[in-house]
Amino acid sequence: MNDLETYLEATAGTVDMALDRYFGDVFGELYKAGAHLLLAGGKRLRPAVLLLAAETVRPGSSDDLMSAALALEMTHTFTLVHDDIMDGDATRRGVPTVHTKWDMPTAILAGDVLYAKAFEYLTHALAEDRARVKAVAMLARTCAEICEGQHLDMTFEKAGDAVEAADYIEMAAKKTGALYAASAGIGAILAGGNAMQVSALYQYGMNAGIAFQIQDDLIDLLAPPEKSGKDRGSDLREGKQTLVAIIAREQGLDLAKYRRPLSPAEVDAAIAELEEAGVIAEVRKIAAEKVANARQSLKVLPDSKQRRYLDELVEFFVTRSF
Repeated sequence: MNDLETYLEATAGTVDMALDRYFGDVFGELYKAGAHLLLAGGKRLRPAVLLLAAETVRPGSSDDLMSAALALEMTHTFTLVHDDIMDGDATRRGVPTVHTKWDMPTAILAGDVLYAKAFEYLTHALAEDRARVKAVAMLARTCAEICEGQHLDMTFEKAGDAVEAADYIEMAAKKTGALYAASAGIGAILAGGNAMQVSALYQYGMNAGIAFQIQDDLIDLLAPPEKSGKDRGSDLREGKQTLVAIIAREQGLDLAKYRRPLSPAEVDAAIAELEEAGVIAEVRKIAAEKVANARQSLKVLPDSKQRRYLDELVEFFVTRSF
């Protein structure tokens, strides 16, 4: 285990303990529903990005900002609760989804509770009042962008072949990139960063998040289920407008023949076709460009262990298989 992995594991453990302390013994079915996914585990990457960004700006500041880190995890979890409703998913993080374990109205309200609690916890950060106001404003804008991104993703189903690579990047920026951008940007704001530092870390998070989303699409297609925890090739079978599908169409490949139940051998055949046409390589190239942009943003910040962790983290985003 390298230093970054050790840091991420330790941070996840700290976040887990804090969440358990605040949400592990809540009263009432609504609050139990809200805590359900929050306590089901997760990589806790957004809190880690917030704390690393803060340390990059002002060493030692992360000790004052755990409540803000929890706020970002609550925001992420509220989106998962609502996404599961829209997608009709039955499991998440190895447990039943909230609407499955309770019911749909309770799940909607549980997500709303997490959304509200996120802003409450953000205001508990030990930082200057002006910085907390800016952080709240950034999170509010981010939540609106996440909703826009989710809606764009939904419209892709009807748009079909009209969806272009630029449309996908816009969707990924709003649906995934925005919350990573806010994690880094809010960490910088609360740590007392200047405008240049906040902007640099925000752009870092945005590009890292887009790369993360692209890698998610590749994981769906390429990673074995025992590693990814996902049903391999599900995006292909469903005809989802991922960057893989869009680039394939631009290369003249017809993936419509794969929109049906597929055996593992048929998924392998689809992958071979995509690799031979250079589609996978092109998608990886786009992700690599986002990684390079993220790393470039970090160069305006002073060298530190935390900055190096952020640099390594964005590389992990496009090499992970889960």
